[in-house]
Amino acid sequence: MSQSNFHHLCIITTGGTIEKTYDEHDGRLENRLTELEKRILHRLRLPYMSYEVFAPLSKDSLHFSDADRDLIKNTALEAIGSGRFSAILIIHGTDTMDKTAEYLRLGLSPSLKLPVVFTGAMKPMGFEDSDATQNVTEAIIATKLCAPGVYISFHGEIFDLPNVRKNREKLTFERTK
Repeated sequence: MSQSNFHHLCIITTGGTIEKTYDEHDGRLENRLTELEKRILHRLRLPYMSYEVFAPLSKDSLHFSDADRDLIKNTALEAIGSGRFSAILIIHGTDTMDKTAEYLRLGLSPSLKLPVVFTGAMKPMGFEDSDATQNVTEAIIATKLCAPGVYISFHGEIFDLPNVRKNREKLTFERTK
């Protein structure tokens, strides 16, 4: 395989439901250190790509500030500036994913020359009925198929910004136009 066909992915994980783990001492679900590689990435067969995982923060997206969004944007800008990556995948909490994606769309344009794809899950990756593996796998594929821009990949759909929002009743994302 030629080097030009090889996909090197930057994965930025920020916490959210997908990354929550169960605390046996008090029975709460909390964001701690990322387990994305151990629970999902190491189980996938990815012979035509490599990845690097960055975890600039780990928290519920309901508690994100603009400073947190700047940290995510700056992490993405650093990855883009390095010239090492074909695309960026951002693992994010679903409650404010559309807000952070729009923040990056506005903050990274017009010089964005690669796809930036957001995903997450409605249930933590450690739960048997979690949608985490499905969403991460689909988002990885989206990073290879999408043109430069910012997207949300969720439950078998790819949404371009800004016309997307979380549907809290259906527990998924939807187009707004």
